[in-house]
Amino acid sequence: MDFAQLATFQAVVDSGSFEAAARQLHVTPSAVSQRIKALERSVGQVLVRRAKPCVATPAGEALVRFAGQVALLEREALSQARDGTRVSIVVNADSLLTWFLPALAEVPGPQYELHTDDQDYTADLLRSGTAMAAVTADHVAVQGCRIESLGAMRYLAVGRPGADAMIVYNRKDQLQHRFLASIGLSADAPIHYVPAASAFVEAIRLGLGWGMVPSTIALPGIAAGHYVQKHTDTWLDVPLYWQYWRIGSVVLEELTAAVRTAAVSALI
Repeated sequence: MDFAQLATFQAVVDSGSFEAAARQLHVTPSAVSQRIKALERSVGQVLVRRAKPCVATPAGEALVRFAGQVALLEREALSQARDGTRVSIVVNADSLLTWFLPALAEVPGPQYELHTDDQDYTADLLRSGTAMAAVTADHVAVQGCRIESLGAMRYLAVGRPGADAMIVYNRKDQLQHRFLASIGLSADAPIHYVPAASAFVEAIRLGLGWGMVPSTIALPGIAAGHYVQKHTDTWLDVPLYWQYWRIGSVVLEELTAAVRTAAVSALI
């Protein structure tokens, strides 16, 4: 595979247009177009959907991942000290709030680009090539990735007495619904959507409603009298997994070891 064509393909997808990719690569838009067409001929598939912005087709998504893997290995090879190495990770908001950042602090060399999404959807960014690693609830390995079980995050249903409305992170968040289903109830109360982990907990503390909160945050809040546990002795455990690109990357291996260690002390 022609790596100049591959780099051009990545630049088009990252920047969203042939013109922006040309400026980034210091070539003409015509040269960009010729490289993309040549790459598509060699693969035998249309790889870029010519739209605003340009996006990878389903056939091109595998090449997006491959291009990112090649770029990561190249940066590592050119910089033994790992200066300038950028690692893109997607992690669910509750893990980011509670236990994940200390793992990054154990591997301080790279530049980190963090994305957040619901734990049931984080693996989607691995499939698209946007992320190199993910904390996810998906137990099936994405093609080209390794997977490790991290443990489970325990959630408690908490709220102020009499708060019947439900606090939900966003429309992907099904934790509250799953909890109610597990105890034989239906979700027929009003719903407030609060798409920020710390604000989610604050909304519960202020009495806007009840919601599922990680036990490491919920228990101190209960002890402080900020809210009470609803349906005592009932909780929801969400298994989490670490998926990362299956390449010989020193950075990813060191990060995986740090994530593994952090998860042991934080998850059940």
